[in-house]
Amino acid sequence: MSHKTIIPQPGILNISPYVAGKSVAKGGNRVTKLSSNENPLGPSPMARAAYIEAAGALETYPNSDHASLREAIAKVHGVAAERVICGAGSDEIIAFLCNTYAGTGDEVLYSQYGFSMYPISAMAAGATPVQAEETNLHTDVDALLAACTERTKLVFVANPNNPTGTMISEAEIARLASGLPPQALLVLDGAYAEFVEGFNGHAALVESRDNVVMTRTFSKIYGLGGARIGWGYGPAHVIEALNRVRGPFNVSAAALAAAEAAVLDGDYTEKCRVENAKWRGWLRNELSAIDLASNKSFANFIVPKFANKQAAAEADAYLQTKGLVVRALGGYGLPEYLRITIGDEIACRAVASALTDFMKGARA
Repeated sequence: MSHKTIIPQPGILNISPYVAGKSVAKGGNRVTKLSSNENPLGPSPMARAAYIEAAGALETYPNSDHASLREAIAKVHGVAAERVICGAGSDEIIAFLCNTYAGTGDEVLYSQYGFSMYPISAMAAGATPVQAEETNLHTDVDALLAACTERTKLVFVANPNNPTGTMISEAEIARLASGLPPQALLVLDGAYAEFVEGFNGHAALVESRDNVVMTRTFSKIYGLGGARIGWGYGPAHVIEALNRVRGPFNVSAAALAAAEAAVLDGDYTEKCRVENAKWRGWLRNELSAIDLASNKSFANFIVPKFANKQAAAEADAYLQTKGLVVRALGGYGLPEYLRITIGDEIACRAVASALTDFMKGARA
């Protein structure tokens, strides 16, 4: 709908809204949601308790400097607390970056199958989103560098990437940072970093350079998607600028408390990482055995490839009849793939069984 005289800024109505993963399916009595990469184990019991305790003081504004959470993040990740910024999910940090560094006439560059919030946030800021092609569903550093121009202000790379689950090396990320034009800022989206053993989202690269920022989230391995909280880490000049556009109470007190407890509960985080790796490997092997191959995933999902887009759509529909909701990737330009979140043992076995039956029927 449009109005004759009350008109949004140019480009706003050209934005395709973000489409979240489905939560319902026709046919299944019990719906298992495997479309949004949520942690099947849920949050740490300590985080849950902290959230509930915070509900006892809902009349009080949250701390606007997020100092306690920033200190906890610094302790766990070995970063400088004064260079951490918190937001309502890492999505908000991405929006801060676009609003602060990109505008009309500027370009925001991202990998071909990157997270769809990159172009949305770019366009909301008035900038032009630009895609660089990938190679075998992997971020291609040479393609990104070739796509840079004097108008490039931000370059977004998720590592591991969503929706592909693939990852490129630290050396390639460093090569990208070194090759960017002087006005460009590299943003490393580490939403899935905790699923990779021994990996800290390229924090060391952020420490050593003045043109690299890292974003992280509490929505994935920490199981706090409903609380909406994330964080970013960057050079002092970037964090200072972002704090000038950040609202003073952008994160709720309950979310801050839950996130602090979650990040400090390292044993629970490691348990989640190990369980995810176990069932991710199991499910990938089971699907490979029925000719549904996928690239090695470093996240909490796998992305099997079907014979064509019709087969993928039919598989998606069949899974829904079993109450299994996964993510179709046509909107990402990958119509022959499905993204399947790694659930618990019951969910993984159900997916393997359903797709085995589907593939037998497809071959009959």
